[in-house]
Parts: sequence; C-alpha cells; structure tokens
Amino acid sequence: MTRHIKTITEFHQFRGLPKPEHHLISVIDIETVLHWHADEPMNLALDFYVIALKRVFSQGQVTYGQGQYYYDDGIMSFMSPNQVFSISKEKNSALKQSGWVLLVHPDFLWNTALANKMNQFEYFEYSANEALKLSEKEEKTIIGIIENIQQEYNSNIDNFSQDIIIAYLETLLSYADRFYHRQFLTHKKVNHQILDQFEKVLVDYFKGIEVVHKGLPTVQYVSDTLNVSVSYLSRLLKTFTGQSTQQHIHDKLIEKAKEKLSTTNLSVSEIAYELGFEHPQSFSKLFKTKTKVSPLEFRQSFN
Repeated sequence: MTRHIKTITEFHQFRGLPKPEHHLISVIDIETVLHWHADEPMNLALDFYVIALKRVFSQGQVTYGQGQYYYDDGIMSFMSPNQVFSISKEKNSALKQSGWVLLVHPDFLWNTALANKMNQFEYFEYSANEALKLSEKEEKTIIGIIENIQQEYNSNIDNFSQDIIIAYLETLLSYADRFYHRQFLTHKKVNHQILDQFEKVLVDYFKGIEVVHKGLPTVQYVSDTLNVSVSYLSRLLKTFTGQSTQQHIHDKLIEKAKEKLSTTNLSVSEIAYELGFEHPQSFSKLFKTKTKVSPLEFRQSFN
C-alpha cells in the first residue's frame, strides 16, 4: 500500500507535527518527530522534494524499491517528488535519530532560476544505498547552511524571504554536488568494482543469445543488473571515463561488431540481427557514426 501525501501541511499532520510556518517549505528537527504509526512500514509518495541529514538512525531502515539501507552518522539523502519510499523500525526496538529534514514543494521554486536547475542535481534520483556520506567538516558546512535556512524560515515571512531561502538552498545543493564528486573519487575500490561488473555485464550480454531475442541492452537493464540507479551509474561512468552509460554500451557494441566483421563471413545484415538490431540500416548508421567508415568499408580494410 502506498500513501500519497500531496502537501507539506498534510505531511506535518501525518507525523504529528505542528502546522508548518510556510505551506511550501518546512525545516523539521528529526528529534521532534515522535509520532510513529502502528501500521508502519508503509510506502509513501510525497509531492515535494525531501533533503535529509541523519546523524543517528539506529534500529531503523529506509527502503527505495527493493533496496534497503541502514543510516549511520552524517548521511544525506535526497528524494524528488513522487519517489516511493518507506521507513520501518525493528520490532521491540526504540527508534533513535537526530538531524533535520528539509521539505520543499516545487511551487516554492516556481519562476526561479533554481527551478530550471533542479534536474541537474542527479542525486535526487539515487537509491538509498547511494546516499552521501559526509565527513565531519562537510557535515558542519551543511549544518551551517540549514541553520541559516531555519533562521530565515522562523523569521517573519516578507518579500525577501523566498529569494534568501532559495539562495541558501542552491548553495546547499551545490555543496552536495561537490561532496558527491568527492565520494566518487574517494570510494575508488567500490566504484571500480562496479565498473568491472559493468564491463562483464556487457560482455556476457553480447556473448549470449539474449541480445538476439531482446535487442540491445538498455541503460535500465544494465543498472538493474548492477543493482544501482540509472543516474548513479551514469555519474559514476562520467566521473571515471567521461562517457555516459549509453556511450559505453555503444562502444561495446562496436567492438563486438568489428570482431564479427573481421573474423566471420556473416553479412552485415546477419551481424546486425545478431547484435540486436531490428533494422540493419540502424546498425550501419551507428557503426559509421562511431568509426567514420561503413561496416563494409571496415571489412574491406582487412582484405
């Protein structure tokens, strides 16, 4: 069962919190969230952005889709509107947590430059196990920004309030972007393991018969196989290789096509079908785009 919560005011009521100071934005001290529903866990879908910093989250877990993640100190998570999630606690255990949650309705950003930039922050689509692990120094930076937002939020709302809060919010999101980049670089061992698995997934796919029946592997298929989100895999690859997931899939495809063109007598059409193309013309067009020569010209270069 998924409960759909449309407004920030409704979320406050759901969690037993006082009415928010502003109906389109809210800063919540997690320690004040005492209300816990007896029928939880349940799936939730919120019509607004959620930015959270959990300093402690013991005996509880958050779930996105099929993935589960136990929070620890200094963990930031980001959710976009209508992203389904659930939070549960272990039976017969006390839920202990501290930190803050920032709720921002898209209408608060309406007609601002930040509204157009929100889709650039890919981490809003990351899974829970791809959350941002903050260093002590990074955590202090983020807390300082949220305290500024909270101070402005708790002040009398005037004509300047929205611009000031949005400026702080954009700064917070930019810092999160920087810290995620740092996380990709510092967690090299884990990330390189994902890259190695990514390579194996493509090799096995093009080697097997799946490609004939299912067509070219999609970005979603590769991400699901690796158990990472599409956006996380994309940024990981761009960080280490400068290429997108789709570009890597095409590169592996061209590599396999070159192998078949140079070592077999299969026609271009037969090779196209074996590589998952419904129309040989599409294969020839992609091959020429990538190599600057047609499949036949490439084959003739070996004669």
